[in-house]
Amino acid sequence: MKQHIELSPRLRLAADLVPQGARLADVGTDHAYLPACLLLEGKIPWAIASDLRQGPLNRARETARQYGCGDKMAFRLCNGLAGIRPGEVDAIVIAGMGGETIAQILEAAPWVREEKIPLVLQPMSSLPELREWLEKNGYAIAREQLAQEGDTLYVVMGVTAGEMGEQTPGQLWAGRQSRDPLRGEYLAQQERKLRRAVEGMAKSRGEETQQRRRELEQVLSEISAMKEEWQKWQM
Repeated sequence: MKQHIELSPRLRLAADLVPQGARLADVGTDHAYLPACLLLEGKIPWAIASDLRQGPLNRARETARQYGCGDKMAFRLCNGLAGIRPGEVDAIVIAGMGGETIAQILEAAPWVREEKIPLVLQPMSSLPELREWLEKNGYAIAREQLAQEGDTLYVVMGVTAGEMGEQTPGQLWAGRQSRDPLRGEYLAQQERKLRRAVEGMAKSRGEETQQRRRELEQVLSEISAMKEEWQKWQM
């Protein structure tokens, strides 16, 4: 029986944000490495591993068998949180999905907000859309941290029910994690991405495209100012 799981940096960061002693739901669990790791470490007493597809859920069962924690894990074949009942869990991880998919999962499960269940979210795309949805639907991003795997930086959010306050366009894109050691590189990446998008739209004559270009120029200006502020803070 194996006794240790080495998580990838993004999953390790997500695991670190799970509250001590929480009954955990890991949505889109795939191999169930995250809940199995936390069970082995003794950080959580019990977990639900859920996935939309049977293949990943079978892999999750195999992980639980290999690491001897199957008696502390339930397995649910379901879409998002549809197969998890209110009162079953004290914390939820949704990692490795697009931001819009995460928003859809939460929108379909209003009990998460009503019961003030702590969330750990690790979106792979559509971060501005997810941050805006959270703001408008009664959630607050309590903290954001960054994990690096190769050249890719991943955002991991700790989210709770509550009022967050309106975010600026730049904050929708880059968040508010001002003290993270990877913040400078993250802002630089966002700046490069936005600059390419703005330059790509420059030759278009369509009014809709030009309106979008102006919106992105505003975001670019704000993120450039964030990067300068970060550089000054580093000095």
